[in-house]
Amino acid sequence: MKFLPTTLEGIILIEPDIYRDARGFFLETFHAQKYRDGGVGASFVQDNRSRSQRGTIRGMHAQRQHPQGKLVQVIAGEIFDVAVDLRRHSPSFGRWTSVILSSENFRQLYVPPGFAHGFCVTSDSAEIEYKCTDFYNPADELHIRWNDPAIGITWPISTPILSEKDRSAPLLAEVVELLPTFQGAP
Repeated sequence: MKFLPTTLEGIILIEPDIYRDARGFFLETFHAQKYRDGGVGASFVQDNRSRSQRGTIRGMHAQRQHPQGKLVQVIAGEIFDVAVDLRRHSPSFGRWTSVILSSENFRQLYVPPGFAHGFCVTSDSAEIEYKCTDFYNPADELHIRWNDPAIGITWPISTPILSEKDRSAPLLAEVVELLPTFQGAP
């Protein structure tokens, strides 16, 4: 199992060992000790699953007072997965990173608390599962506009399918004062 750093400190790309034979394949999708040794020492308290069609963007989402770390994997299909640094005192504040996660490459992305998360479905449909380090709290939601020009995410689509919340989300500059100082931020 490989734990690879990305362009943003704290975001970790996980490439599991996959054992294939004539019957199919086997892999571990989570092993607490191996993940801890690889830099993902989080305790997970909630698992979520979603399904979306091609061209859907879900994001960019975070929580203010109960920030969630997320361990994201694709069960079916493919996504362009994105994280944006919301740690106000971080040298990479407002910067983003992305990876392709798919049911073919079996990769996972760990997005720690202090980052907004979102994704775009690039296959006909995609099913995503992710573990969270804190419970979802609708009163604590924070949305950042998916196409905020100050962030400049290079999405693989220009006219996505969006929820009303994502379509009307504010720019990062409009919510920066609402961001707490996240634990572990540089």
